[in-house]
This record gives sequence, structure tokens and C-alpha cells, in this order.
Amino acid sequence: MHLWTCYRNPFNLLLTVLGIVSYSTEDLFAAGVIALMVGISTLLNFIQEARSTKAADALKAMVSNTATVLRVVNEQGESRWLELPIDQLVPGDIIRLSAGDMIPADLRILQARDLFVAQASLTGESLPVEKVARSRDPLQQNPLECDTLCFMGTNVVSGSAQAIVFATGGRTWFGQLAGRVSEQESEPNAFQKGISRVSMLLIRFMLVMAPVVLLINGYTKGDWWEAALFALSVAVGLTPEMLPMIVTSTLARGAVKLSKQKVIVKHLDAIQNFGAMDILCTDKTGTLTQDKIVLENHTDVSGKVCERVLHAAWLNSHYQTG
Repeated sequence: MHLWTCYRNPFNLLLTVLGIVSYSTEDLFAAGVIALMVGISTLLNFIQEARSTKAADALKAMVSNTATVLRVVNEQGESRWLELPIDQLVPGDIIRLSAGDMIPADLRILQARDLFVAQASLTGESLPVEKVARSRDPLQQNPLECDTLCFMGTNVVSGSAQAIVFATGGRTWFGQLAGRVSEQESEPNAFQKGISRVSMLLIRFMLVMAPVVLLINGYTKGDWWEAALFALSVAVGLTPEMLPMIVTSTLARGAVKLSKQKVIVKHLDAIQNFGAMDILCTDKTGTLTQDKIVLENHTDVSGKVCERVLHAAWLNSHYQTG
């Protein structure tokens, strides 16, 4: 499927049609040249994007998302809390949530203590929403507004809870939304629109010139077969066979240069848009930390060291009630 995506552009399709016509008229040299140009262009595009996809997948693999799950660990039915990758979750699993956790699946809350969840990725609501085990509004029709449900793609702001998984992966609310978005055809970018315009211009020009050349040669020489071959040669000559390969090679060179700057290009056509940008605005990546908490002071309101403050802070951290 990916190879077809790399092949499918107006120039390659046009050259393929001309190559088939050349082959049918026994012009094997022209057909071979056209096939070679189309093949090189498609393979360059495919290889470069495959490398980029492999690099992106390797980066994703470095970031492991896990969940704390209650699982049976022996034949006696003993259960323990285990840290497992989220792709191993199944409906019916009991998981434990605490502050800072990403919601790994669609969940039904069983127990909750001061649990607040940020749902901005799904609802756009900036403020955290409290989640409880027993609904305060049983007649609520909108699942996203239900205070006993948590959805994949959201995260725990504070508190703790235990919940049961009822949907995972593509069956989650977030997964279904992502599936519908990916199924929609993306709008062609400026580069693709330009290629389409040039291709249509060449096609129109050939549709005009080829019949004119055919008629003039046919009437003047009386040999319509030779006139048809000459008209076909004109059509092939008007088509820039090298253009797809040149464009792909140029974009691939840009991708290689960007890779040296630690930038992964997943789609070659995006390089033209990137080069046309005047200002690129990106979100921050967050603060890089050591994943360790360092306590410097524990003081009361008057600024004096106080053991009671330390004890209260420990209780708050232990029970995730902040």
C-alpha cells in the first residue's frame, strides 16, 4: 500500500500510460526508458520514507507507556500489582491510577480518592474534571461528561483511583476518533497541487498537439500508421520523463540534510512546504528532568523548619490527594 502511495502521482501515471502505448506500438526503447524513470522515482521515494518511518518507530519504542495492573501471578490465584505495557491490557483488567498517569484505556472507576482528570484532548475543556465511583448524575447521556468514566488520551492531574478496563486500542473513544481522522483523505499540499497543475497542462497540450501532428502528417504523407507513430513520439517528447526522478532525488537530498540535523522526514512532499515557511511555531517539549524529587526545605508559614509540614507533605504524596 505504501509503495502504491509513492507511485501514485500525476507524472508517474502519465508516463505509465505513455509507456504502455509505446510498448503496444513496439517502441521498446522508449517504453524501457519510461519504465526505468518511473521505477527509480518510485523506489527512491519508497526507500527514503521507509527509512524515516523506521527511525520514527524506533523513537516511539524508546518511550514505553505502562500501566499498573492487578494480575494473577500463580496457580493458587494470588494477585499482584504489575507494571505492564499498555498494549497488554485487556477488557476486565483492574488498574491503579495516580497523579501524573496517562489513562491507558477506556475505564470505569471502581474506587476514587480526590481524582481529577484533564480531558482537554477530547473535550477541549481546560480545567480538570473530578471523577468518582458513584455517579452524581446518573441520567447523563454524553459519555465524555460522565463522571464515572475515564478515556484513553486523558491524564490524571491529582488523586488516585482503581478502575476496570472496558475498551482498549482502536475500540477506545480516542482510537475510534483517530481512525475516522486517518480514513479521511488529506488535503494536497502546495507542492502536490503544483505537480497536478503542470501535469494537467502537459496533458492538455498533448491532447491538442498529438491530433494536429497526426492529421498534418497523415494528409501530407498519406501514411497514417507512420503519422500515428510520429504523433506518439511527439507526445512522449513533450513529457519530461526525468522530472519525477529529479524531483524525488532533490527531495531525498533535502531529507538527508535534515536527518543530519536530527530531523525525521516521514513524507518527502512535506519538505517543499517546510522550505516555504517563514516562521515555524512549535510547542515546547517540556522540561527534561532526572525523574527524581529533591527536597530542599520544609518550612511553616513563618519560614521556620517544621517537621509537621514534612509529615503532612509525605501523607499528601502517599495518598495522592494534592
